[in-house]
Amino acid sequence: MQIFSKSFAVALLLNLAACSSLSSLNPFSKTDVKNAPATLLEFKQTMNLKSIWTASIGTSGSFAFSPVQIGSNIIAMAVDGSIVKLDSSSGKTVWRINAGMPLTAGVGANSTTIAVAGEKGFLLAFDLDGKLRWKVQASSEILTAPVIGQGLVLVRSIDNRVAAYDVETGIRNWAVNRPLPALTLRAASGIAMTSELAIVALPGGKLVALSLNNGGLRWEASVADPKGATELERIADVLGTPVVVGQVVCSAAYQGRVSCFDLGSGAVRWTKNISSEVGVSVDERFVFAVDNGGAVSAYSRAAGSSVWRNDKLANRKVSAPASFGRAVAVGDAFGFLHFLSREDGSFIGRVSTDGSQILATPLVVDSSLIVQTKSGTVVAFATE
Repeated sequence: MQIFSKSFAVALLLNLAACSSLSSLNPFSKTDVKNAPATLLEFKQTMNLKSIWTASIGTSGSFAFSPVQIGSNIIAMAVDGSIVKLDSSSGKTVWRINAGMPLTAGVGANSTTIAVAGEKGFLLAFDLDGKLRWKVQASSEILTAPVIGQGLVLVRSIDNRVAAYDVETGIRNWAVNRPLPALTLRAASGIAMTSELAIVALPGGKLVALSLNNGGLRWEASVADPKGATELERIADVLGTPVVVGQVVCSAAYQGRVSCFDLGSGAVRWTKNISSEVGVSVDERFVFAVDNGGAVSAYSRAAGSSVWRNDKLANRKVSAPASFGRAVAVGDAFGFLHFLSREDGSFIGRVSTDGSQILATPLVVDSSLIVQTKSGTVVAFATE
C-alpha cells in the first residue's frame, strides 16, 4: 500500500504492512525479528476442505482484485486487461476477453453489465457476453471497484470524486467532490449500495451516504478522527468496503475504529478502537475485523461487545475476513487460507493455494469459497 500527497505529484512509497508506525522495514526480512511473520501453529483440523477447481487468470500486480458472482458464473480479471467469465461450479472458461488496457480496479457486475476500471481513469462497461458497451474517462485513476445497481455504475477516483454513470449509455448522471486530506493511502476503499443510497468509504476517516438520485448528502459519519502532530500520524482513511446488513452499516479505518451506524441516519450504534487496513465482514451474529498486525477479532453485531480475538497470524498480511458456514476465512501473504471457528476463533482448518498473497476478501458462492491470488490463480474450495 502506498501513500499519496494531495497533489499526487509525489508518492511516498511506504509499505503499511511493515509495521503500524509506517517504518520502511520489510516485515518478511529475516533480520527484522519483531515484525517477522508468525510461524503457523499445528492444530487438529476439524473442518476438512478440498479444492474443487482451479483456474489461471493472470497476475493482479499490486491490486486487490476479487472475483464477483453473476448467477451461475463468476467474473475475474487481471492487471494485463484480461477479463474472464468462469462457470462457478466447474471453473471452466465461458469466455476470455481483453479490455485493451491495463486494469486498476474491478469487477463490478449485475445481471446485464460488467464494469472495470482501466489505467488513466478509464471506466469500461461490457455486456455479459464480453462485448464492450461503452468507455468513459473519469476525473483521475480509479482504485475502487465499480458498483452497479439502480441503473447506475458508481466509482470513486483517487482525487476523491464519486461519480454515477448511466449503466446503459455511460453518460454521467452526477458527481460529488469531497475534501482530500494532505496525505492519503493508495488503497481500494469501497462503495456499498442500497435501493436508495451509496455508502462510500473515504479518506480522512469519513463514511458518507449519498442519494442515488442526485448524489445529495444524506448523512456523514466519522469512523476515525485524524490525530497526531504530523500528516503521517493523521492518516485515518476508511478502508475496505462498507457492509450493510438490515438497517446497520459497518466499516473500519486505518488508525481509527471499527464502527457500526444506523443506515437511515448515520447515528453511531457502537465503535471499537482498532486500526484496520482491510475492512470488515458481517453475518447474522457477528462483525469480524482484522487489525494491522494480523489479529482477527469478532464482535457482537448488536452491541459491539468483544466475543473473541485470535492473534496467531501476526505479520502475515491477513486479508479481510469472510464468514463461511461455521468458520471465518482469511487469506495471508503466503497463499494460505485459514479457517477460524465463528464461535471462539480457534483454528479449525487450513488449505494452501499457489504460495502467493491473497489480497482480497474471499468470495462465498453457494457452498464454496473462492479466492484469487496475487499470481492470478483462482481457486474454489468446498467442505468435504
